[in-house]
Amino acid sequence: MGARTPAGPPGDAQHGSFVADLTASRVMAIIRGTDTAAAVGAAVTLFEEGVRFVEVALTTPGALRAIEAIRPHVPAGASIGAGTVLTAGDVVDVEAAGAQFVVTPAVTPSIAEASARGLPVAAGALTPTEAWTAMQQGASAVKLFPSSVGGPAYLKAVRDPFPDIPFLAVGGVGLDDVAAYLGVGAIGVGVGGPLVGDAASGGDLAALRRRARSYIAVAQRISS
Repeated sequence: MGARTPAGPPGDAQHGSFVADLTASRVMAIIRGTDTAAAVGAAVTLFEEGVRFVEVALTTPGALRAIEAIRPHVPAGASIGAGTVLTAGDVVDVEAAGAQFVVTPAVTPSIAEASARGLPVAAGALTPTEAWTAMQQGASAVKLFPSSVGGPAYLKAVRDPFPDIPFLAVGGVGLDDVAAYLGVGAIGVGVGGPLVGDAASGGDLAALRRRARSYIAVAQRISS
């Protein structure tokens, strides 16, 4: 039998904890908004409703300020992260702002930099080659993005030769899709629009609370 694919940097407890915690919680919320204060409010609301992982995309205006403002409100056992982290410089900036994990949209220089700094990374990849490369560069998990291109069947096909790579399904994951992705081996789902809606741009936080409860309920049902 050939050697199995490592699930993360050998001996790195922080990477392992990130994967274990994400596998237990199942849902990562992705905040990509147009207003700094609204992004902060949406993140705090998500944490209040029990979402354990919240990512603020750097494409959100004032994203670094938002992460700084959110960090004091992160409950025990939860984490605030930064998304769309592309460069080594981005990693330096988000770490200084208080980000506890990093998410990328592709195989980028930020993966190795974040790993070197001990920041867990969910690295964006679509193909088997990209997934393998991301893990070799120090990713903790692979964000299969955009998952909607091939759906759960594609995730299963990519995962079959890499059973030890933790895959997070991201991109167009609706509430009705969660069970299917988890059913083929995804450790969790990353959800932007279908969960966050317009809350990070000043939209209804009460509606956000309802959506968050729905996603958590599905994730808990699948995990039980």
